Amino acid sequence: MLRHTRSWPLFAVVLATPALAQERAMSVDVRAAPLADAVRTLSRQTGASIGFQQTSLRSVRVRAVRGRMTTAQALERMLADTGLKARYVAADTFLVEPAPRAARVAHQPPAPAPAAPPPATTPPEVVVTATKRAVPLSAYPGGVQIVDGQTFSAADAARGNDLLEMRVASVASTHLGPGRNKLFIRGIADSSFVGPTQATVGQYWGNSRITYSAPDPSLRLYDVQRVEVLEGPQGTLYGAGSLGGVVRVVPHAPDLGSFEGQAWGGVQAVQHGSIGADGGVILNVPVASESVALRALVFGSTDAGYIDDLERHLHDINRVHTFGGRLALRVDPGNDWTIDINGVGQTIHGDDGQYADRDGDGLTRSSAVAQPYRNSYGLAELVARKTWGSLDFTGSVGYANQYVTERFEGESITDPEIKPMVDAPPAVFEQTSRIDMVTIEGRLARRGPDGTGWVLGASLLDNIARVTRTMDVAAFGGPGTPLTGVRNKVDEATLYGELTVEPLRRVTVTLGGRVNRAALSGQAKDVLQSFALRVNPDAEASRVETRFLPSIAIAWRPTDQLTLFARYQQGFRPGGIAIRRDFIQQFKGDRVGTLESGLRWSSHRVEASIGLAWTRWKDIQADLIDGFGFPTTSNIGDGRILSISSAAKWRPVDGLELEAALYINDSRVTKTAPLVFAIEGPVPDVSRLPNVANLSGRLGLTYERSLGGNAKLGVTGFARYVGKSTLGIGTVLGQIQGNYLDTGLEVRVGTPRRGISLAVTNLLDSRGNRFALGSPFEIRDHNQITPLQPRSVRLGFDVSF
Repeated sequence: MLRHTRSWPLFAVVLATPALAQERAMSVDVRAAPLADAVRTLSRQTGASIGFQQTSLRSVRVRAVRGRMTTAQALERMLADTGLKARYVAADTFLVEPAPRAARVAHQPPAPAPAAPPPATTPPEVVVTATKRAVPLSAYPGGVQIVDGQTFSAADAARGNDLLEMRVASVASTHLGPGRNKLFIRGIADSSFVGPTQATVGQYWGNSRITYSAPDPSLRLYDVQRVEVLEGPQGTLYGAGSLGGVVRVVPHAPDLGSFEGQAWGGVQAVQHGSIGADGGVILNVPVASESVALRALVFGSTDAGYIDDLERHLHDINRVHTFGGRLALRVDPGNDWTIDINGVGQTIHGDDGQYADRDGDGLTRSSAVAQPYRNSYGLAELVARKTWGSLDFTGSVGYANQYVTERFEGESITDPEIKPMVDAPPAVFEQTSRIDMVTIEGRLARRGPDGTGWVLGASLLDNIARVTRTMDVAAFGGPGTPLTGVRNKVDEATLYGELTVEPLRRVTVTLGGRVNRAALSGQAKDVLQSFALRVNPDAEASRVETRFLPSIAIAWRPTDQLTLFARYQQGFRPGGIAIRRDFIQQFKGDRVGTLESGLRWSSHRVEASIGLAWTRWKDIQADLIDGFGFPTTSNIGDGRILSISSAAKWRPVDGLELEAALYINDSRVTKTAPLVFAIEGPVPDVSRLPNVANLSGRLGLTYERSLGGNAKLGVTGFARYVGKSTLGIGTVLGQIQGNYLDTGLEVRVGTPRRGISLAVTNLLDSRGNRFALGSPFEIRDHNQITPLQPRSVRLGFDVSF
């Protein structure tokens, strides 16, 4: 049993650089000093991130260490006879805390450091923090992937959540363009469009929810400690909108004790395209010694265009411009409290659509008008934490605002009862979405040994989404003629709890539940209510949905290296109001239940996992295409999803890591519901859920070699295959996409504090088809594709100070 002491939220001592990191022997020389000074010195020498949670530990005197050793070995010798130990949190990230009582009694002074220390027999412990009570990975009873932020180069971080799709086999996404996409996990995918339906994946930045019924803002992953992907559903801890799972990004917190920073930049050349550039600066400034610190990030980029428009005689039309930043303030008022005030802002502007016509070379299209888009996102949050021994309290308030505007080319419609003619003049359809969300949460958690403990919490959420639409003949210009819009409001109040006990040695059982009450209201906009009510009396309606989401899980560790687990959990989304032509209609909430089982194996050289999941999905919410090309939302019926995932890492020698992952998905709609309005054309084939490939896999390589002194050579590479999937439900959207190979290679030379890098993506210069949609109004008559970015080369630098 751990000795419980008063603790302090993580006191970060060093700003981790994006250099490739491996646990290996290196030269260290740290004098005897107070803990705060000693770990800061060790961090700078090794590139590791080392912290502690208790202010009382700052002045603990630690030993001097000198010689060639790993970071873990240096910490062990440094902390000898202090009653402290260093716990591994993530790759090259350690937390110093009081050692277990038994370990303090039995501890003996370490032997002098050998010239070449032997490798560890077992890997350090990894902790899953998205469980809201820090559960060791070895004890977590479910599918989870933790992506270490220290392995993100500047080129990687600029991809946003596209990077997660590249790194985690169970993550998929649409590809309409950065800032307009939807994420999916474990094959739970509803549709290609972002409408009034809530997302199937819960996205979180630190402690706050990023979105509710809005597209993925594709926040850039600069200055990130790690990203945790919990495979879903995650209804107990995260409530509505976590059917597929949860993506939680953990940014670096301000460091109270050191002035540090980082800068980077790069230039990218795209074959068959133009030139792009990116850059940014991070600065950490202690404002008041050991009590107040400020951390700031500013970045910007222009992604090169590579699509040519033959009709308008324009080249490289699809450039994307991204600018943003973050500002974080950490206050240490004493008495084991910590207060964080954070702000995140980012704007993405695409000059034109990212799609091409399948006919031709795959990088050209013919369109009459430009189709730009914009996603502006802002998040502000206040988080307060307090600890009493093994108890942790966290309270937070967050506000998120998102503004999304899109333009599509279509064909003129002058009468809502008449289809557009084939030879109708080009028209411009514009849609603007404004989303405001307020979240409040408070929770109390107790940490126990081997993953035991509990968490009890309550949360409130208020989300208002407004959608307005216009359409007009392109030649006329002007603001356009208003079409029917919609306003949806959701107020949620929830209570949740989860308890993990150890009834038998090495066996833990987890029980949990969540009560969710959602008050829904919606109304039509820009249309007479009498006109909308003529078709649907619920054009302006409100209702209340109350759900109870149970969960149960079991984990067994027959050995220290092997974990077997099984879990059942539920998730749901509330209903709402959607647009159908110039009318509106209700859609019901949907619900999933997933039974999963799997195993994880972890040793010094090999890590492996395999998982099997069976999901039942009731009253599936999905977006369809009506006879005019307008997207509309309806409940299409019930479905089931079977998925198998496996991943492995092998370190045959120090400095070399090979990895492989395979994901198999089979999803079907098993019972079709009658649609509120009949879809024109043949009867839809709704037997396959969209956007998730039936097969995908990834091979990766990471290699690091010392070049003398602190200089290193780092190489990363990957090859990723994405199998076939469909664009959506029905005959109009049932187009095949996918079936392509993506590749990449990056080389970095330098020290942990400065270096230069060369990154090459799409080594084979493949076209592929990531997404078979450009404009929904032309999908009937045009075979559209979204190609991979052609072969690209980026030359960059990074500097830490």
